[in-house]
Amino acid sequence: MSPTVDELRNEIREAVGRYERPVSTAFTKEALAAICEAVGYDIDTDRLPSKPQMRAGILWKIGEQEGDDPADAEQPFRKGELEAVAASLSEE
Repeated sequence: MSPTVDELRNEIREAVGRYERPVSTAFTKEALAAICEAVGYDIDTDRLPSKPQMRAGILWKIGEQEGDDPADAEQPFRKGELEAVAASLSEE
């Protein structure tokens, strides 16, 4: 059986040194910033970019998008995107 969206989010959180969440919740800006760092997407950590910008950058760095346009990542990650992020982090 494939992991649920919540399980994937927690797997990703743990892979980047964040803590597991017992309830279903999207990534915080801080968690997205940690994922950005893990996949090599440079951001200003003094003033975090918007969530769509960070999601787009993550997807771009792992090869799921052509670029880092935030308009392409307005919504939280979908299950397939979470699976791609988790797979990318497990390779490192």
